[in-house]
Amino acid sequence: MANLAPAYRAKPGSPLFVDRTFYNRIADATGQRRRVETIEVPIRDARAWKVPAGHVMRICTRQGPQVGDFNLWSLHNPRERFWASRTRQLQRAHVSVHDRLWSTLPYLRPMATITADTLEDYGVDEDGGRVHDLLGTRCDPYVNHLLTGDDFDFHCHSNLTRAIAPFGLSEFDVHDVLNVFQCTGLNEQDQYFMKACPAREGDYLELFAEIDLLCALSCCPGGDLSVDLWGSDATDDDLLATCHPIGIEIYALDDDILEGWSPPTPSNYRGNHGLRPPAEDWSAKRRQCC
Repeated sequence: MANLAPAYRAKPGSPLFVDRTFYNRIADATGQRRRVETIEVPIRDARAWKVPAGHVMRICTRQGPQVGDFNLWSLHNPRERFWASRTRQLQRAHVSVHDRLWSTLPYLRPMATITADTLEDYGVDEDGGRVHDLLGTRCDPYVNHLLTGDDFDFHCHSNLTRAIAPFGLSEFDVHDVLNVFQCTGLNEQDQYFMKACPAREGDYLELFAEIDLLCALSCCPGGDLSVDLWGSDATDDDLLATCHPIGIEIYALDDDILEGWSPPTPSNYRGNHGLRPPAEDWSAKRRQCC
């Protein structure tokens, strides 16, 4: 395969360039953080939680391999939410350390930056699979009904819908996810495939919150995906046997670790979209006419 340059290349100084020294310091400073909250996401369910800017969240496999479907919103403005497809273009299709999760238009800023990943060295396996997937999205009851004719209420879309309801959000706020710990790729026919999750008990992905966040994660009903969700003779009991909870840990960092850091601001694009001239252009035209 040709080693082509990425399509999205930024000028120096862009937020696409990460201060690796700063984020490595966060990852290494385990003695300069304190745990402020612990959450367990039960099997085939979801939880939502808040993370203040400048904190670290760890998503970890508590008892064994398990895929998690992860959503993020700006805590103060849920219209600003994680943009999986743009993150895939700006970063890569499978993310790891120093990659950033970007928000939707018109904000387009880093919401979180990955600081640690125990699966960072997984690389590309013999089938072309990689972990922490942005190619696919959440399983949902609509696709399930399309494929099987059956109704099932505990797909990740439904789990996330229930989890965010106490925060005043609805099904319409659930969006394309980061599939944490999920191993995926494209086959020779350019079709999406999923493999068994390579995570083991104690693996984790850590993210630094760049802004105040509302997060939600669903423990996929397919568990570690070692059994096909669709197209096989597997029973639901077979799938259930592969399911494990996921843990969430939130850490506050010592102030000296954050020295020099500030939350990123939304895009400063002027917002005209060609619909009206900038105000100074109108002023110039008025001066010319008078």
